[in-house]
Amino acid sequence: MDRLLPPMNTSKSPRKRTTSQCKSEPPLLLTSKRTIYTAGRPPWYNEHGTQSKEAFVIGLGGGSASGKTTVARLIIEALDVPWVVLLSMDSFYKVLTIEQQEQAANNDFNFDHPDAFDFDLIICTLKKLKQGRSVKIPVYDFTSHSQKKDWKTLYGANVIIFEGIMAFADKELLKLLDLKIFVDTDSDIRLVRRLRRDIGERGREIEGVIKQYNKFVKPAFDQYIQPTMRLADIVVPRGSGNTVAIDLIVQHVHSQLEERKLRWHMAALASAHQFQPLPKTLSVLKSSPQVRGMHTIIRNKETSRDEFIFYSKRLMRLLIEHALSLLPFRNCTVQTPQGQDYDGRAYDGTRITGVSVLRAGETMEPALRAVCKDVRIGTILIQTNPYTGEPELHYLRLPKDISEDHVILMDCTVSTGAAAMMAVRVLLDHDVPEDKIFLLCLLMAEMGVHSVAYAFPQVKIITTAVDKKVNDLFHIIPGIGNFGDRYFGTDMPADWSDEEDVSNI
Repeated sequence: MDRLLPPMNTSKSPRKRTTSQCKSEPPLLLTSKRTIYTAGRPPWYNEHGTQSKEAFVIGLGGGSASGKTTVARLIIEALDVPWVVLLSMDSFYKVLTIEQQEQAANNDFNFDHPDAFDFDLIICTLKKLKQGRSVKIPVYDFTSHSQKKDWKTLYGANVIIFEGIMAFADKELLKLLDLKIFVDTDSDIRLVRRLRRDIGERGREIEGVIKQYNKFVKPAFDQYIQPTMRLADIVVPRGSGNTVAIDLIVQHVHSQLEERKLRWHMAALASAHQFQPLPKTLSVLKSSPQVRGMHTIIRNKETSRDEFIFYSKRLMRLLIEHALSLLPFRNCTVQTPQGQDYDGRAYDGTRITGVSVLRAGETMEPALRAVCKDVRIGTILIQTNPYTGEPELHYLRLPKDISEDHVILMDCTVSTGAAAMMAVRVLLDHDVPEDKIFLLCLLMAEMGVHSVAYAFPQVKIITTAVDKKVNDLFHIIPGIGNFGDRYFGTDMPADWSDEEDVSNI
């Protein structure tokens, strides 16, 4: 308790909580201007594969029913920043012991005391989010006073908003907050909101609600919450109704983001590794007459879709067979049906998992399944921000315990390496060792090879061909065209990309 800020007095007040909702849900926030992603990731890395600047963290404190979440959503909409994490302290209540559960059942456990929260987990979670890393958020069930089995995954963002009644109660936590906002709402208004919520949503009697407020909630506010107002950079009177204060907050955050310049620098990525020799981690399929012939067919703009698919699949099969030969093997001895020993080799690992970068990468899945029995498959969707041109993670589905596996990361074409670098970072965030990641592509540009290899020197890069040039639109030259459109038979837009429709850079 040494790091906790002192309350006004030492008396404790119990409070009963009946519901469990993490305020970071839902992962999408629809506004009048755009869709804001509250569980995704911005392009947090530079040409070195590391984060350029930490995310901007806003702390929102205030009493129960003061309108913290409403203020947070108004700030998010006014900021017009596409990637935001909204995190609530409600997810971080400690799991109660059997004795504490009995106290809670009798309304004798104080849920408004700082000891009720797991501040160590809160701080660890915020630090990771601020660094752009993935985190697991517990889902707490206030009915049973225990954590649910399911945890939710969140990623860092341009802006992180952390809200809770004890948002300013811990000294270490305060160090992580770049801007501290206290939502100061009149106690009568907060009481009215609680009456509406508890009577309308929870079916309680008005007498019970008023009794709970006077006995538990109000004393807790006076002892632990109101004193932290002095720590706030900005106090917002009247909560969400104070549009002037919210506008000032938005202007301040905009200026901070501009100073941090959380932007993707494509020019830096494009020029960082010019005229360098190809890395040793690159393995190119031997250009035999057969391989050269298949490349001739799929690169030819006159090739029909059926032939394009047929010969692409043949190349994919050869590519994956080549990649599997680079996995670690150990010596082993087996006995043949003739009763003789045979000194052979066996795969030296836990298992192999394939991860495809949608949509072109999924075309390689059948070839992997054909040669790797019972292989597990995951998917990653990366799309381009239409406003900034930056690659952004929108969806992922990865098998459990993927950190134990050798991972075959599949994408058909890579020009600059932007989407590939993000996909690798996703795997690293899920604790996959860098030296167990194999990036497989039918075609790569030298720029993409250098970018990935420089940022992740232990990732093995495997392809059937490397083209030297990328034009001003970051298309591979001579290239293959838009692989996804040619494979799936969809029309190519004017700004088509070699790195598929998932990322035009």
